Amino acid sequence: MDIAVIGSNMVDLITYLERMPEEGETLEAPEFEMGCGGKGANQAVAASRLGSDILMVTKVGNDLFGQNTIENFKANGVRIEGVEVGTKTSGAAPIFVDPNAKNRIIIIQGANSELVPETLENHRSRIKQAKLIVLQLEIPLETVYHAIQMGEELGIPVLLNPAPANPELDIAYVKKCTYFAPNESELGILTGMPVKTVDEIKSAAVSLVHKGVQNLIVTMGDKGVLWMNAEKEVFIEAEKVKAVDTTGAGDSFIGCFAHFVTKGSPVEDALQQANRYAAQAVQRRGTQTSYPTLEEFRAN
Repeated sequence: MDIAVIGSNMVDLITYLERMPEEGETLEAPEFEMGCGGKGANQAVAASRLGSDILMVTKVGNDLFGQNTIENFKANGVRIEGVEVGTKTSGAAPIFVDPNAKNRIIIIQGANSELVPETLENHRSRIKQAKLIVLQLEIPLETVYHAIQMGEELGIPVLLNPAPANPELDIAYVKKCTYFAPNESELGILTGMPVKTVDEIKSAAVSLVHKGVQNLIVTMGDKGVLWMNAEKEVFIEAEKVKAVDTTGAGDSFIGCFAHFVTKGSPVEDALQQANRYAAQAVQRRGTQTSYPTLEEFRAN
């Protein structure tokens, strides 16, 4: 097995708008779509579509959406031995996309809140087979910390994508992760520093590296990607494409990076591939539905 993704699943409720409504305004939208999402599930599906052997550890809702999520994992080749059905309804993510492909997202954790440390222990024997553990923050922080500690105990590197950003995230656990991958706005929230320009982003990144973060990867949308550690600083320019829907782009990046780095690619090469993969994903609508297969990725 290549990667154990420990994290969230959601039902995505995507509304495409001509503009965002004002306060108190009712606005008709031209299109609506529903699909499978959640940062953990998105990252698992992206890596699986590229050919990685993925174990998903998550809690789905005790409803039709939860069963649909399980079927979606199966359809995308993701192992479901670590998927449990919770007592709550499925997590949900109402998503609003404007004509410029920018999005605003609300998340309701639902059954994801029931993914507790004990759940991870139920699947320790499976997780220990992974080459990499991938985490996000749409599940309880105590579970994220437990997973990081488990990775340390089992000698498995951990990639933490701190999304959505939580200012209470403990730097002591972040330092245990081999890779820490926020976007620029998450970097700003976590450091309390300005991140409007590339220079400001670099300064904020330096502050985390000085605190002991091993490999900091900052995704910056159309500005590119920054990789920084104690020895080097690498900036990768973004691919110039016409974005249709940026929903899930960061997750596609993480999934692709995890795929290539566990297949033995050097970090910089894996970042280049992830940059290109995310650029392809934003040219399609939807979240997981926008993620290319390996054949599609190679063809473009």
